[in-house]
Amino acid sequence: MTNQAIAAEMGRRIEQIRLEQNLTQQQVADEIGLSRVSYRKLVAGAGKFENIIAVLRALGQLDLVEQFIPETIFSPMAQLKLKGKQRQRATGTQVGKDDPDVEKPDPELDW
Repeated sequence: MTNQAIAAEMGRRIEQIRLEQNLTQQQVADEIGLSRVSYRKLVAGAGKFENIIAVLRALGQLDLVEQFIPETIFSPMAQLKLKGKQRQRATGTQVGKDDPDVEKPDPELDW
């Protein structure tokens, strides 16, 4: 699925929750401080993440955010290596470095 398709599907699901609670678009929009037009754009997949959170809060479904991106914790061994500090950066991966499958140039060949 494309990013837009995923956003539209999230909007569709939000609309389903709204309808199950028998609320009008205007009622939800008023509760979160949006116009009805902005709310319709949100459920069409063109909403800001902050506004999606506000709608979920207004519909009493904020726990869905926790399911959407669950909190992860480092392994106990990684926590010991950090010695109580919180990790701030990632080292990333470098393609080819220390990889036995990547052919390294011969140092004697100098073009």
